[in-house]
Amino acid sequence: MRELIRSTGAKLFFLPKYSPDLNPIEQAFAKLKHLLRKANARSVEAISATISRILRTCSSSVACRPEGCL
Repeated sequence: MRELIRSTGAKLFFLPKYSPDLNPIEQAFAKLKHLLRKANARSVEAISATISRILRTCSSSVACRPEGCL
């Protein structure tokens, strides 16, 4: 199989068994953490309200894009 792929001029890149860079849920959680830090919420109530606002504002289609939400 490797020879067949290489014969087309393509290159093989072997990734680790788990790559957070390729996992959409990891990207979504990174975005959520970024927005939580940006909101500077420090109490349980403020964090809960911020998470609720973020989840209402962001759809799954834009959650991981840099221009995403808020």
